[in-house]
Amino acid sequence: MKVLLATKNRGKQKEYAMMLKPLGIQVLTLEDMPGEAPDVVEDGATFEENALKKAEAYHRHYKLPAMADDSGLTVDALEGRPGVFSARYAGEHASDEDNIAKLLAELEGIPLQQRTARFICVIAYVDGQGDPIIAKGSCEGQIALQPSGSFGFGYDPVFYLPSFQKTMAQLPPEEKNRISHRFNALKNFVRNLSDRGIGIRG
Repeated sequence: MKVLLATKNRGKQKEYAMMLKPLGIQVLTLEDMPGEAPDVVEDGATFEENALKKAEAYHRHYKLPAMADDSGLTVDALEGRPGVFSARYAGEHASDEDNIAKLLAELEGIPLQQRTARFICVIAYVDGQGDPIIAKGSCEGQIALQPSGSFGFGYDPVFYLPSFQKTMAQLPPEEKNRISHRFNALKNFVRNLSDRGIGIRG
């Protein structure tokens, strides 16, 4: 089974390819496709709206089963921010380091125990054969006082997992991919695919 992954984020491409390969799902990326990819403005108010918007646009453009995710970080002490603005929290073209710096500045003076947060991932799948499939997953943690670790991307260096006593960026990819919000969403996605009668391995 081939599925077009509607993202230009190399980190997401790598994680999805690793997690879906054992299930017999081949991930096609936008770099595999001819011509110019559609430019989708992620202006939804929720992760679900943004994921669905991307999946529908790429399915419509390439006539292939398409999946997209929208994911981000919500911090309780910041009333859920950065939320859907996670990737551009410090500005439209902000780097991961810029976003982390802004987040830590806003949490300055708040102790670790009060920095509860979660990564959220919503996957949307559109193949034109039925209603879209929407699957959600999350991962609970805290925002560390400073970045640590060199694995992963995004906010991983400051997302502290008390049960591991490490940040997400200190976990090897294979370990992260067994507990992450993306993996949890993917488990629900695979279950929904099976319920629809779409055969996959695993």
